[in-house]
Amino acid sequence: MTKETYSTLHIDDRGVAWLTLDRPEVHNAFDDALIHELNGYLDRLFEAVERDEVRVLVLGSEGKHFSAGADLNWMKRMVDYSVEDNLADSRELSRLMHRLDTLPCPTLCRVQGAAYGGAVGLAACCDIVVASEAARFCLSEVRIGLSPAVISPYVQRAIGERQARRYALTAEVMDVSTAQMLGLVHEVTAKDALDPRIDTFIDTLLATSPQASRATKALLAEVARQRDADATREHCCQVISKLRVSREGQEGLAAFFDKRSPRWKPTDHRSDKPSNDHNREPRS
Repeated sequence: MTKETYSTLHIDDRGVAWLTLDRPEVHNAFDDALIHELNGYLDRLFEAVERDEVRVLVLGSEGKHFSAGADLNWMKRMVDYSVEDNLADSRELSRLMHRLDTLPCPTLCRVQGAAYGGAVGLAACCDIVVASEAARFCLSEVRIGLSPAVISPYVQRAIGERQARRYALTAEVMDVSTAQMLGLVHEVTAKDALDPRIDTFIDTLLATSPQASRATKALLAEVARQRDADATREHCCQVISKLRVSREGQEGLAAFFDKRSPRWKPTDHRSDKPSNDHNREPRS
């Protein structure tokens, strides 16, 4: 990694990918370089999931906070951007959110501190969000004359239209209990229990069928769209019918009846932790 690299990707031998924002000196703030890096990593992860090399993604960050939102130097440069420049910039952020949201494997978001602006979008795009008691969230854009436009589809889906109107228009800070009540966060832990809880979720997800996980995530996205009720019902029937006759479906049923673990289940969930160990105390 060069010194200019602002994030890291590590894939361990269990098929767990650890995508980590690594700009603790600026509280993991977004800029165009970080967005470009993350898009590149997600492109690689799409391919790795298709090759069955990645089973789960954990999105996290180094330092005290998850992400402070937009980088100040990036925002200063934006002052001189044309509409076309801003459009290109926002499309890259939009691609990041879409790629994270549609990654075929399960995604876990680890939030240890503040998540502001676009960072709320990152959390909303993940399947499961686990946050420490110190976490807080804020759609802060209107305070500086902007809007949470690019992340709004994902945030509104997570917390609902009514609550999205309140928090996007007021830029109030949500404590972690409020974020959980609204549906943005799934679980809240003590600071020192955050990483063990992430590990437990990883173990739980690795025990499932890789094929069924991908199919279920795609199915739920299709059901949420539900443009045509009859077509949606038929699609659901097609999915389960194909899974039942698939190799993993047959193996899962056989293992259930034989009272044994299915052959896709890892035998050692604790091997090969990433080099940037997530069980250590975050840097301040």
